[in-house]
This record gives sequence, C-alpha cells and structure tokens, in this order.
Amino acid sequence: MNFNTDTKKCVKKGIVLAGGAGTRLYPSTISVSKQLLPVYDKPMIYYPISVLMLAGIKDILIISTPEDIDNFKKLLKDGSDLGVNFTYAIQPSPDGLAQAFIIGEDFISNEPVALILGDNIFYGQSFSKMLEEASQKVSSEGGATIFAYKVKDASRYGIVEFDKQNKVKCITEKPENPKSDYAVTGLYFYDGNVAEYAKTLKPSKRGELEITDLNNIYLKNSSLDVKIFGRGFSWLDTGTHASLMQAGQYIKTIEDNQGIKIACLEEIAYKMGYLTKDVIRQNISRYKNNDYYTYILNLLK
Repeated sequence: MNFNTDTKKCVKKGIVLAGGAGTRLYPSTISVSKQLLPVYDKPMIYYPISVLMLAGIKDILIISTPEDIDNFKKLLKDGSDLGVNFTYAIQPSPDGLAQAFIIGEDFISNEPVALILGDNIFYGQSFSKMLEEASQKVSSEGGATIFAYKVKDASRYGIVEFDKQNKVKCITEKPENPKSDYAVTGLYFYDGNVAEYAKTLKPSKRGELEITDLNNIYLKNSSLDVKIFGRGFSWLDTGTHASLMQAGQYIKTIEDNQGIKIACLEEIAYKMGYLTKDVIRQNISRYKNNDYYTYILNLLK
C-alpha cells in the first residue's frame, strides 16, 4: 500500500510505547528492554514501527524507560535512514498505557495520533487497508478506532462486549468472568482530544491509568469505533517466554514459505515512497553481508 499522507486527511503522528520492566521475561530482560529482544530476525520494536509506517505515519515518538532509552536511540537514531522522524521520551515508571498520552502531550499537540504497544505483532490480509480506513476516519470524523481479536484466555485482556445488534456495549479490563471473547489489541487511533481525556483519568486498583478507561470515555461519547480482526489474521503478544518463541517461529515460517520479510522497515520505506533505491542501498551497508542485507539488496534490484 502507498497512500499519500500529504493529499489525504489521515493520522500523521504515532507513538510506540516501549516501557515496562519486562519482569515476565526475566532473567532475559534484566539488562535489556524486551522490545529490543529479537523476534526471529529483527528487533521486536521493528514490528510496531512497521505498522505505523504502513499507516502512512512518519512522525513517531518512542517512549521507554530511563535505563533503556539510549539503546533505542542507538538502534533507530533519528529515523532519517528510514525516511521518518523519531523522537524520544521517558516513562519514569510503568503507570499505565494511557500515561503515554500525557507524556507525549507536546508531541501530539492536539492532533490525531496512533498508539501501538512495543511488544505487539500484527500480520494479515488487508491490514494496510484497515489502517488507512481507521486513520482517515479518526482524522475526518474525530473519535477513536480500536481493534478487537478473538482469544481463548479472555480474562487476561481488556474485553469488548457487544449487544445483539453487534454494537459495543462495554469494555471491561481483565474481567474474572468475561462475557465476550474479543480482546482489545495494542493498536489504537485517537483524535486530538486524547491527551486531555487521559489527564482526567484516575488510577485503577492496580495503580495505573488504564487504556480501557480512556476507551470508555469515547464509548460514552458515542465516538468509539471497534474493528474486528477476522479469521486468518494474527495478533501476537510477545510478553512471555512461550509467546516470544511462538512469535519467532510464526515469523520464520511465513518468511521461509513466502520468501518475504515481515516488518522490514527499509522495504516499507521504499514501497511507501519515503526513500529512493540509492539512499536505501547506501543505508543498508551497515548490515554487511547477512540475510537481511541480501533480502533488501535483491528487492532493490
């Protein structure tokens, strides 16, 4: 997909929340952010960044911990190698997903914005089209668009409950007895009011500013749209050792079978028209002669 963000009204800003202590992945994450761990052949954070780039977003804020932020800067730099612009902010402590909008208030500057969690992977048919539709809807009509996915262990997530007309009835954070098996995924599009709404939230019993409470504000205002990822689509949360291994195996299987690379940022930059072949060819020289380098080189040929 390649849609021109200069001519179409769409979300132009995105946030990747890559904070947290990653305690479920200890001891692997004692000295490194989980979003810097590899998922098969590339750093985990490449996957959420690829989603924002596919949505036509070039202005991206990376939020992480004081201990990890410099490593993200070392990996991603200012984004010019990918035709985008990375800026960075610190989340002093993991006080909830909605805190990202308070931290990023100046970056958002009352404009529509997308948020994606740094440990989420999305892959499936027509995904780029869904991103484009969500981006244009929020930019043109305001409100919020979130995405739901059918899961087995619903009590682990924020859950969307629908009425008999398939309209959103409520969203509940990690209910003990879920009345739905549709989980809210870690991808959200919001209008320019999101930072102000986030500042009105009160910490939950967990002591966090819950993204579910933020979504319920939009629901109460009748301005929340929920899109459902159907069969054949994959949403992977890489927060545990088992799910991290599963994600790596999933990516490897698809890449081996189809001869493609998922979340190859240089490929997306080329196909979106962010960079020319010559610039990309020069930029990838740092990768030397490995499979990632060879894949991009063949793509440019």
